[in-house]
Amino acid sequence: MRVLIQRVTAAAVKVAGQEVGRIGPGLLALVGIEAEDGERDLDWMVAKLTKLRVFADDAGVMNRSVRDVGGEILAVSQFTLYASYSKGNRPSWGRAAPGPLSQPLFERFVAQLSVALGKPVPTGMFGADMQVELVNDGPVTLLLDTRNPE
Repeated sequence: MRVLIQRVTAAAVKVAGQEVGRIGPGLLALVGIEAEDGERDLDWMVAKLTKLRVFADDAGVMNRSVRDVGGEILAVSQFTLYASYSKGNRPSWGRAAPGPLSQPLFERFVAQLSVALGKPVPTGMFGADMQVELVNDGPVTLLLDTRNPE
Protein backbone atom coordinates (compact mmCIF):
# COMPACT_ATOMS: atom_id res chain seq x y z
CA MET A 1 0.00 0.00 0.00
CA ARG A 2 1.30 3.42 -0.92
CA VAL A 3 -0.06 6.74 0.27
CA LEU A 4 1.27 10.03 -0.97
CA ILE A 5 0.37 12.65 1.62
CA GLN A 6 0.43 16.39 1.33
CA ARG A 7 -0.05 18.70 4.28
CA VAL A 8 -2.69 21.18 3.15
CA THR A 9 -4.49 24.28 4.29
CA ALA A 10 -7.40 23.13 2.10
CA ALA A 11 -8.18 20.44 -0.47
CA ALA A 12 -11.16 19.41 -2.55
CA VAL A 13 -12.03 16.76 -5.12
CA LYS A 14 -14.56 17.09 -7.94
CA VAL A 15 -16.18 14.58 -10.28
CA ALA A 16 -17.84 15.92 -13.45
CA GLY A 17 -17.62 19.44 -12.05
CA GLN A 18 -19.40 18.54 -8.80
CA GLU A 19 -17.52 18.72 -5.52
CA VAL A 20 -17.65 15.36 -3.74
CA GLY A 21 -15.16 16.01 -0.91
CA ARG A 22 -13.52 18.97 0.81
CA ILE A 23 -11.35 19.58 3.86
CA GLY A 24 -9.73 22.50 5.60
CA PRO A 25 -6.32 22.15 7.27
CA GLY A 26 -5.07 18.59 7.34
CA LEU A 27 -3.75 15.95 4.97
CA LEU A 28 -4.59 15.04 1.40
CA ALA A 29 -3.97 11.28 1.07
CA LEU A 30 -3.60 9.82 -2.42
CA VAL A 31 -4.04 6.07 -1.86
CA GLY A 32 -2.63 3.27 -4.02
CA ILE A 33 -3.39 -0.39 -3.33
CA GLU A 34 -1.69 -3.45 -4.79
CA ALA A 35 -3.03 -7.01 -4.96
CA GLU A 36 -0.95 -8.27 -2.01
CA ASP A 37 -2.27 -5.63 0.41
CA GLY A 38 -4.40 -6.73 3.34
CA GLU A 39 -5.50 -5.86 6.86
CA ARG A 40 -1.93 -5.60 8.19
CA ASP A 41 -1.18 -2.93 5.55
CA LEU A 42 -4.35 -1.03 6.39
CA ASP A 43 -3.62 -1.09 10.12
CA TRP A 44 -0.03 0.08 9.67
CA MET A 45 -1.01 2.87 7.28
CA VAL A 46 -3.86 4.18 9.44
CA ALA A 47 -1.60 4.30 12.50
CA LYS A 48 1.26 5.95 10.62
CA LEU A 49 -0.94 8.48 8.84
CA THR A 50 -2.82 9.61 11.94
CA LYS A 51 0.27 9.76 14.19
CA LEU A 52 2.84 11.19 11.75
CA ARG A 53 4.15 14.43 13.22
CA VAL A 54 4.14 16.86 10.29
CA PHE A 55 2.34 19.84 11.86
CA ALA A 56 4.15 22.61 13.70
CA ASP A 57 4.10 22.99 17.46
CA ASP A 58 4.28 26.37 19.22
CA ALA A 59 8.03 26.53 18.53
CA GLY A 60 7.50 25.97 14.80
CA VAL A 61 8.88 22.42 14.88
CA MET A 62 7.00 19.62 13.08
CA ASN A 63 5.99 17.85 16.26
CA ARG A 64 2.21 17.39 16.04
CA SER A 65 0.04 14.88 14.22
CA VAL A 66 -3.17 15.47 12.30
CA ARG A 67 -5.01 14.17 15.38
CA ASP A 68 -3.10 16.52 17.69
CA VAL A 69 -4.13 19.58 15.68
CA GLY A 70 -7.71 18.45 15.03
CA GLY A 71 -7.02 18.31 11.29
CA GLU A 72 -8.90 16.47 8.59
CA ILE A 73 -7.94 13.90 5.97
CA LEU A 74 -9.23 13.79 2.39
CA ALA A 75 -8.63 10.30 0.89
CA VAL A 76 -8.50 9.85 -2.88
CA SER A 77 -7.91 6.52 -4.61
CA GLN A 78 -4.84 6.72 -6.87
CA PHE A 79 -3.90 3.52 -8.72
CA THR A 80 -1.20 5.40 -10.65
CA LEU A 81 1.03 5.28 -7.55
CA TYR A 82 1.89 1.77 -8.76
CA ALA A 83 2.98 2.80 -12.24
CA SER A 84 5.87 0.96 -13.80
CA TYR A 85 7.75 2.84 -16.50
CA SER A 86 10.81 0.63 -16.86
CA LYS A 87 9.92 -0.46 -20.40
CA GLY A 88 9.51 2.55 -22.63
CA ASN A 89 7.56 5.70 -21.97
CA ARG A 90 4.04 4.36 -21.48
CA PRO A 91 3.37 3.45 -17.84
CA SER A 92 2.07 0.02 -16.95
CA TRP A 93 -0.42 -0.39 -14.11
CA GLY A 94 0.12 -4.12 -13.53
CA ARG A 95 1.05 -3.79 -9.85
CA ALA A 96 -2.10 -1.87 -8.97
CA ALA A 97 -4.86 -4.05 -7.57
CA PRO A 98 -7.93 -4.29 -9.82
CA GLY A 99 -11.03 -2.37 -8.74
CA PRO A 100 -12.98 -5.35 -7.33
CA LEU A 101 -10.08 -6.00 -4.95
CA SER A 102 -8.91 -2.46 -4.22
CA GLN A 103 -12.28 -0.76 -3.72
CA PRO A 104 -13.27 -2.76 -0.60
CA LEU A 105 -9.77 -2.26 0.84
CA PHE A 106 -9.97 1.47 0.15
CA GLU A 107 -13.39 1.66 1.81
CA ARG A 108 -12.10 -0.21 4.89
CA PHE A 109 -9.08 2.10 5.01
CA VAL A 110 -11.36 5.16 5.01
CA ALA A 111 -13.59 3.62 7.71
CA GLN A 112 -10.55 2.91 9.90
CA LEU A 113 -9.24 6.44 9.36
CA SER A 114 -12.62 7.84 10.43
CA VAL A 115 -12.52 5.85 13.65
CA ALA A 116 -8.91 6.86 14.37
CA LEU A 117 -9.67 10.55 13.75
CA GLY A 118 -13.07 10.53 15.42
CA LYS A 119 -14.64 12.26 12.44
CA PRO A 120 -15.74 11.47 8.88
CA VAL A 121 -13.06 11.23 6.19
CA PRO A 122 -14.27 12.67 2.88
CA THR A 123 -13.21 10.89 -0.29
CA GLY A 124 -13.24 11.17 -4.02
CA MET A 125 -15.34 8.76 -6.08
CA PHE A 126 -13.63 5.43 -6.58
CA GLY A 127 -12.77 4.75 -10.23
CA ALA A 128 -13.99 8.13 -11.45
CA ASP A 129 -12.07 10.77 -13.38
CA MET A 130 -11.41 13.26 -10.58
CA GLN A 131 -10.01 16.75 -10.32
CA VAL A 132 -8.13 17.42 -7.09
CA GLU A 133 -7.47 20.95 -5.87
CA LEU A 134 -5.15 21.62 -2.97
CA VAL A 135 -3.10 24.26 -1.24
CA ASN A 136 0.06 22.46 -0.13
CA ASP A 137 1.22 23.87 3.19
CA GLY A 138 4.99 24.08 3.53
CA PRO A 139 5.23 22.43 1.05
CA VAL A 140 5.14 19.09 2.83
CA THR A 141 4.79 15.96 0.67
CA LEU A 142 5.69 12.44 1.84
CA LEU A 143 5.35 8.96 0.37
CA LEU A 144 4.39 6.19 2.81
CA ASP A 145 4.79 2.60 1.63
CA THR A 146 3.94 -0.50 3.66
CA ARG A 147 6.54 -2.52 1.71
CA ASN A 148 9.25 0.02 2.52
CA PRO A 149 8.39 1.47 5.96
CA GLU A 150 11.32 3.84 6.32
